[in-house]
Amino acid sequence: MSELPIDAVLPELCAALARAPRAVLEAPPGAGKTTRVPLALLEENWLAGRKIIMLEPRRLAARNAARFMARQLNEEVGHTVGYRVRLETCISAATRIEVVTEGILTRLLQDDPELTGYGLVIFDEFHERNLHADLGLALCLEAQQALRADLRLLVMSATLDGARVAQLLHDAPRITSAGRSFPVEIRYAPPPRESRLEPHVAATVRRVLGEVTGSLLVFLPGAGEIRRTADLLAEYLPADTQLVSLYGDLPGAEQDRAIAPAPAGKRKVVLATAIAETSLTIEGVRGVIDAGLMRTARFDPRAGMTRLVTGRVARANAEQRAGRDQ
Repeated sequence: MSELPIDAVLPELCAALARAPRAVLEAPPGAGKTTRVPLALLEENWLAGRKIIMLEPRRLAARNAARFMARQLNEEVGHTVGYRVRLETCISAATRIEVVTEGILTRLLQDDPELTGYGLVIFDEFHERNLHADLGLALCLEAQQALRADLRLLVMSATLDGARVAQLLHDAPRITSAGRSFPVEIRYAPPPRESRLEPHVAATVRRVLGEVTGSLLVFLPGAGEIRRTADLLAEYLPADTQLVSLYGDLPGAEQDRAIAPAPAGKRKVVLATAIAETSLTIEGVRGVIDAGLMRTARFDPRAGMTRLVTGRVARANAEQRAGRDQ
């Protein structure tokens, strides 16, 4: 396996969890924490042959992380490493690492508060804070204190304030990984005044394709913007460039096709929503174009309903997106 920045702190992380039941790992995007850490901890003595469960915020990231780790072991997914997401399960009696989405973990804790058979719960990308992740951590802390003193908890994030999380976890040790696999150069190319988003993004894609040799990952706020940008790009892309889309409503097979490596001699332009923001590796990406917008659900108290609102991305989100550049 090629060396990643996270590898330098894995011995420190292993030692911390051998001494304490809780730990916080801070590592920048692209450091390799999602796929390196579970494998590094798998044979620790304190785990005693029990399983690791890792929480991922998104189904696509959960499937991709499990498949990547399985490849590192030269196995098929579902053997040592498997996953469970809504409407899809790929595990076996041999599975030791389960990558799950947030709703799955909540149900596991409701059915078995002791998490029998599990020795470690990893909360990946915890900065994406939501009800399921917070509830899962609270239930795990309760189980640890009342039922399972031997249960270990690890919270990992690229952008969250590690000191505050460590305090929440009763002054848990903090391990910090510095650096990233590849240097990232940030350039700002604002649209001309009164310009629409999609034509400006399409023009930027065509320009950047002439400046980099690999594939591009392009972040847009929603499926509508992706379709309109794809229409503008379709007839202008070079013959060696594939155009693919990646958003939540696509079938799983199409999502998997979007993140698969480009065929030999070709490169890809992947038009994606925030689904590709974290814990996702798209091989061959050499440039990231970020429209700087994302669509989120917000409750409107006057209307009494939740609406999708388009707004600027937070700095932490922008850093995560830049980290998808290999």
